[in-house]
Amino acid sequence: MLQLLYGVIFGEMFLILTLLFKSPLRKLVILALDKMKRGKGPVMVKTVAGTVFVVLLAGVYTLVDIKNRTIESGMLNPTDEVLMSVKMLEISLMGFFLFLSLMLDRLHHYIRELRFLRKAMDAAKKQSQSIQEEKNGSSEQLKTLAQENDTLRTKIKNLESEYETKAKKAKAAGSEVEALRKQSEGLLMEYDRLLADNQNLRSQLTSIEQSTSHSDDKKNT
Repeated sequence: MLQLLYGVIFGEMFLILTLLFKSPLRKLVILALDKMKRGKGPVMVKTVAGTVFVVLLAGVYTLVDIKNRTIESGMLNPTDEVLMSVKMLEISLMGFFLFLSLMLDRLHHYIRELRFLRKAMDAAKKQSQSIQEEKNGSSEQLKTLAQENDTLRTKIKNLESEYETKAKKAKAAGSEVEALRKQSEGLLMEYDRLLADNQNLRSQLTSIEQSTSHSDDKKNT
């Protein structure tokens, strides 16, 4: 489970980095995402996301249940401690997976909007050129074309400001992604430490049992 989540998360991070920087691979990724959003693709994506969310809620419920048992008993045994660490790591990774999926979807959407913006700018430039070429036209037609050109420019400016705002949000989300990655690495290190402590406790228990059985054998003889 953990290996699968790590693989999916690193794959999503790679796709996000590919979309952020202009390269030949970026076009292939955009085409692949466009195809995924057609037909049955959105239904499959929503199904997977819903399944992961349900598993995440189940993990949170298990974690709360272990904490409640710990409060009732007044102590935390090593098995529950390891289980809590594993559940916390799984919950963090699943939340990170859902967050990156949302980021990937929004980033793809903003790139498509940017393409539309560029097409609108090209259309506005062509329209401006046609206005200059049609000097013999009536003044009313020229005024109408000028008004439409101004409207397009206003829309372009609004789209540019909206894109800049969304780009800032994407950068902020990238920093949050980095923070979550560091948190997941810390949880993994804590899990390794707890696993080592559990193994040490088991070896101590085994040695105690062996010494006890050896003393019993001596008494019997």
